Amino acid sequence: MASYWPTPQASQNDPEVAKGMNNLAKVVFSKTLDQATWSNTTLKKGNLADEVRKMKKAPGDHIGVLGSGSIVSQLAKEGLIDEFQIVVNPVVLGKGRTLFDGVKEKVNLKRTKTRSFRNGNVLLCYEPTA
Repeated sequence: MASYWPTPQASQNDPEVAKGMNNLAKVVFSKTLDQATWSNTTLKKGNLADEVRKMKKAPGDHIGVLGSGSIVSQLAKEGLIDEFQIVVNPVVLGKGRTLFDGVKEKVNLKRTKTRSFRNGNVLLCYEPTA
């Protein structure tokens, strides 16, 4: 994401999304990066679950996870996801990772909304149930 959205190509291809992505406050969790150079980005190197617990207690907007199945899986295991928003993109790849790889315990979900898009994608929203 950081290699695409700040580029002139992104601004030309999808200016509204590029502007939003570049202006949005972002947090990157990394064990290897020394700095985050994308605008409005904070680098976190601590324990993922502990850092997210702190973020959830702090005032501010919602937290979204983009582009990391690994983080989703880790946060799901810790019970730190309040809502799952999954976009189904109708393409069969024939290979790939599972979204919840490593989650050992069953997480029951309740569908809260769906939305279909003209391009064939479908947004599915779920909340964990007790």
